[in-house]
Amino acid sequence: MGQAAKLGTAVVLLCLWAPPCAAAGLKTFTGIFGPFNDSYNKIFDLNGSVAISNDAGALQITPDTGNDGFNLTNRKGQIMFKKKFKLWVGSKGSEPALVGSFNTSFLVNLARLNNNRVTGEGMAFVVAPDMDLTPESDGQYLGLTNLNTDGNDTNHLVAVELDTFKQEFDPDSNHIGLNINSVRSNATASLTPLGIELMPNGTEAVFYNIWVQYDGNNKSIEVYIAEATKEGPYPPRPEKSVLSSHLDLSQVVNQYSYFGFSASTSNATQLNCVLRWNLTVEYFSEKKFPWVTVSVAAGVPTLAVVAAAAVLGFFLRKRRIIRSNSSILGALKSLPGTPREFLFKDLKKATNKFDERNKLGQGGYGEVYRGFLQSENLEVAVKRFSRESIKGQDDFLAELTIINRLRHKHLVRLLGWCYKNGKLLLVYDYMPNGSLDKHLFHGADSKPLSWTLRYKIISGLAAALHYLHNEYDQRVVHRDLKASNIMLDSDFNARLGDFGLARALDNEKTSYAEAEGVLGTLGYIAPECFHTGKATQQSDVYAFGAVLLEVVCGLRPGTQIGRFQFLVDWVWALHREGQLLEAVDDRLGEDYVVEEAQRVLLLGLACSHPMASERPKTQTIVQVLSGSVPGPNVAPFKPAFIWPSMTMGEGDISQVTTTDTKSFPTSHFGSPVTSQCISRETYAPYSDRSNLA
Repeated sequence: MGQAAKLGTAVVLLCLWAPPCAAAGLKTFTGIFGPFNDSYNKIFDLNGSVAISNDAGALQITPDTGNDGFNLTNRKGQIMFKKKFKLWVGSKGSEPALVGSFNTSFLVNLARLNNNRVTGEGMAFVVAPDMDLTPESDGQYLGLTNLNTDGNDTNHLVAVELDTFKQEFDPDSNHIGLNINSVRSNATASLTPLGIELMPNGTEAVFYNIWVQYDGNNKSIEVYIAEATKEGPYPPRPEKSVLSSHLDLSQVVNQYSYFGFSASTSNATQLNCVLRWNLTVEYFSEKKFPWVTVSVAAGVPTLAVVAAAAVLGFFLRKRRIIRSNSSILGALKSLPGTPREFLFKDLKKATNKFDERNKLGQGGYGEVYRGFLQSENLEVAVKRFSRESIKGQDDFLAELTIINRLRHKHLVRLLGWCYKNGKLLLVYDYMPNGSLDKHLFHGADSKPLSWTLRYKIISGLAAALHYLHNEYDQRVVHRDLKASNIMLDSDFNARLGDFGLARALDNEKTSYAEAEGVLGTLGYIAPECFHTGKATQQSDVYAFGAVLLEVVCGLRPGTQIGRFQFLVDWVWALHREGQLLEAVDDRLGEDYVVEEAQRVLLLGLACSHPMASERPKTQTIVQVLSGSVPGPNVAPFKPAFIWPSMTMGEGDISQVTTTDTKSFPTSHFGSPVTSQCISRETYAPYSDRSNLA
């Protein structure tokens, strides 16, 4: 095949490839909201008869009180998240628009007042063009429309209603409906045949998890519902939806839209509460793709020209990468201290051609293999970078530059490097006892890690972190401190490894910002990082606190115990109840030092303080663990995370991150803390697979 034919083929393939390429402009937002308190006033817009209850930890979409003399009739309310999303791009004409997707789940409690027989009107999850509450939208209009606007295409709204009052156009008083620009539903699903009552008789509270999943590719929406409980594991999402319908958001909602809830009452009243809300939105960034716009306007010939230019750019980039090999080699050989260069053939032989049976682990930046260099009678760990690109080279050089100059007995020692034909490898000391997490979570039948070894490991880890922050000639932030990155040598000494995310700070700087956003692993990431996108020594300390609790409790940071979303919240509740030692790993029995366990748990809570400035320095941490200074004083109630220095904007969002689009189960309604509700007996295991990059 000639060059012209090859180029023609490439152009055709690139033309076919255009839609996915355009979709590369998508971003994903994830928000995990609740329990609710006054701090959410900064990120939610409240209109009408709404409130946020600190006591119940709930969003009250309509007045939530049974007090005599309080008028609950003919009320309306709306609570919207103060972030707008670009949900589609393209034309509303003959050419189909590209539409994003969203998944949301929320826990609701719809309740009768004084066991009244007639309830109403209902509540709705809504996608709306703005955060304004429609006037005169009480009664049957659910805070969405009114007598004059109902049914107008200019409403640009989509809602999923939970309807508890039968109007003339409703199937019954117990249904879910899909509303498009009107309260007259386009599709409905009666819940009574499914054995579900949104508003059951009696005074006992009933809770439901609702899932709404919209697929922008297939232009379809699905709604699921399952009964939830106050305690215990989250209900799984049912396999079958209760409502499914075609929906092209680009033909209904504004290009920029908001998400939230609305509700209303008439002479019939009820309580409408949202207790937890998780939201994932796949939306379009402001980055433009001019070649896509041109192709829509001018047709395939224009696209072919642009595609040809793209193919040419690809080959030129390929040539630049090949030429960069020599520059990479030059950078490697000019590193301070000149670490040893290994031959690729030797490492290939040592790992038996990178045999899967020799794989020790895998992360976002590469795979690690066990190897044996016969000529030196030496066991090694070989890290092979999987991202063989310019970005992969940056990661490789960053890790090598930092760890090559670090010298500490509690850091994994670098032996050398290898670079050939774009393949990037680092060679480390082999750690025969593997990683800490494998010893903490190896199974119920194996002998647990003893208390003596646990205390020895965390003391060594503290010394390593203090060295990085204060004793090395540059301050280093690790950015990915977690149990799986803590290696154990033959004597179970802690060796901190995996410096793929680590960065050295210039002397005048106190933080490092990554252009890609928040990096690290959920459960170990400090809350301020989701606002600033910056890693600091204080965020490393937060991760260290998560490890401390993990080691003492034998549970991962994201373990859900009862109503507690994270391990740290459960431990803090035990501290408040004077039962802190109940958090110690059950597998240890009585075989631990009480004073040390209490010291480490309190230190873990101090390091987990929501406010970065309140966390202890590494010098204090080392002193506390050595027993030279007393343990920290920890408040009985976990302090609130407050971010006063920012006005509400794109970054001022509580507990959000960027990750893959997926549906999150909601948590449960919390009740006052008691010994029963903070038992370790019911918990959901946590997987350390939520690595963010």
